[in-house]
Amino acid sequence: MGEHEVVEQSDSEQLRVFTRALLEDVRALERMLEEQRFETGIRRIGAEQEVFLIDPSGSPVLSGPEILERLSPEWFTAELGRFNLEVNLAPREFGGDCLEAMGRELEVRLSELRTAAAREGAQIVLAGILPTLKREHLTLDAMTPGPRYAQLNRVMTQAAGGTFVTSIKGHDELSMRHDNVMLEACNTSFQIHFQVAPDEFAGLYNLAQLVTAPVLAGAVNSPVLMQHRLWKETRVALFQQSLDTRSQAEQARSHRTRVSFGERWVEESVIELIREDIARFRVMLATDLTEDPMAVLDAGGVPRLRAWCLHNGTIYRWNRPCYGVTKRPDGTEIAHLRIENRVLPAGPTPTDEMANAAFFFGLMSGLGDEIGDVRDALDFDDARANFNAAARYGLKARFNWLGGRTVSASDLILELIPVARRGLERSGHDADGIERLLGVLEQRATNGRTGAQWTLDSLSAMGKSGSKDARYRALVRAMAARESTGQPVHTWDVADASESGDWRESYRTVEQVMATDLFTVHPEDLVDLAASLMDWEHIRHVPVEDDDGKLVGIVSHRALLRYLGRGLQRKAEQVAVREIMRPDPVTVPPDMTTLEAIEKMLELRLSCLPVVRDGKLVGIVTEHDFLDVSRALFMDQLRQG
Repeated sequence: MGEHEVVEQSDSEQLRVFTRALLEDVRALERMLEEQRFETGIRRIGAEQEVFLIDPSGSPVLSGPEILERLSPEWFTAELGRFNLEVNLAPREFGGDCLEAMGRELEVRLSELRTAAAREGAQIVLAGILPTLKREHLTLDAMTPGPRYAQLNRVMTQAAGGTFVTSIKGHDELSMRHDNVMLEACNTSFQIHFQVAPDEFAGLYNLAQLVTAPVLAGAVNSPVLMQHRLWKETRVALFQQSLDTRSQAEQARSHRTRVSFGERWVEESVIELIREDIARFRVMLATDLTEDPMAVLDAGGVPRLRAWCLHNGTIYRWNRPCYGVTKRPDGTEIAHLRIENRVLPAGPTPTDEMANAAFFFGLMSGLGDEIGDVRDALDFDDARANFNAAARYGLKARFNWLGGRTVSASDLILELIPVARRGLERSGHDADGIERLLGVLEQRATNGRTGAQWTLDSLSAMGKSGSKDARYRALVRAMAARESTGQPVHTWDVADASESGDWRESYRTVEQVMATDLFTVHPEDLVDLAASLMDWEHIRHVPVEDDDGKLVGIVSHRALLRYLGRGLQRKAEQVAVREIMRPDPVTVPPDMTTLEAIEKMLELRLSCLPVVRDGKLVGIVTEHDFLDVSRALFMDQLRQG
């Protein structure tokens, strides 16, 4: 669950003290490896489930801390955003009915969470990125209180120069700048753990890197961010960019980001990854430390290595090495190593998640015996390119695979399912459980219906029904309703616009009704260009922006008519926009209520209001936009009357 007891780094001395402890932890880990003080001969698995919290309308709700008070801290913990929580599942020996048992435990914990959430007027939903998230939800007020997150935000924002820049191109294109780390809270995942012995770590870690691409391709579930359709697994792009703290010099040197797939295959030991991460990334968080790990080892004990574990928690490899301590039945303790796969998104259902996990665990158990040393089977650059292709295109990705082949993701998954089945069978898993879970994945790969594809198909089916906000709320409410049935996503009907609930929830603020696909002109552009835009795009208002993207005026259809009515001698193709635009137009923020905007337009006799955030034009709301509100109100009154 991570270390939450951190201290403020107020001076260089504290930083040096923690760094000294970090290096001492690494020396202790090296000694433990040399003296073979790790558990071997047993395989365990585990998982962590992250969830979104929503209100009845499908929007994120900031009640995480209150809900957490109703739950056991043994199994539930906070996440960065107040609209997220995390469920921790018990580790289990790998074999028998462990996957079925893990699935049952997951259902039980989610049921407990639903009950607690309901008492706070909230629901849970499993999604890689919640489609109804907006920029207004990503303020520091939405950050979970506590020193860990406050310190992480302060240090990382400072390292990033005060601004995180996100630019993602998919079906749509999203570009934004943000002044805190809350973009990271847009992501939720189903993280799975696979315990390994030290002498097999390198081979199995490389295998995890190899299989991550096909596993992800069949699991994609976050195609939408800020109401933009981007990658099939947008989490990957967003996570890498939302925590990019590299300086300009580091970017020029292609310095690796904190969120990374890696640079090369591991040659011999976990120590390679640990040393590389310490060498590349400065300490972000510190905590009070009293343990002397070498003294603990001298006394025959097992050190906690808190300094390294805390530092490791601020470096986000998609397959991350982890250290832990296991308490044996006789009360003694022993250390172990795990590979944490962080790439799988949350949802769409626990069944889908367990199918994804079974595929990964099966490949980890079966593929290595069939292909030998991964380093000889595929170039690392191909493995990394496959991972990125899976994130962008899901089942439609094409991979460079073993034997020099190029193969589609869907075909490769169907090819690898028997390999995963054999791996699970050799590990002693129950046949019925294997068939049920891998059967879910097989159906998904065969009919192409991942969580991401269901989302995109739903948006396509809804077309232009209702407002854009209403469609995305219908999408989230449909997710929650279908997830509650327990049926996997490949069986779901697409969402319908009628599932948006109370129509008034879609028209409460200007941001929900404003147009965002804008056509703008420059003050020195020709009036004829503005007139042509109005004609071609059937619009009545064109915003005017200067070279810095600042709104400086508005050209209205009425202004053009007045210009033509005056019968000016110069032709339109010779007149600049600045001569007929209304300068310094009245603007409103996106969080203004719709009622306030209507009242302002009536009071000032305006036909449109540009919407501005942080000095930049983000939308425009016009008289025509309020026709949808009037229509919905009229229909509602008729139904009631």
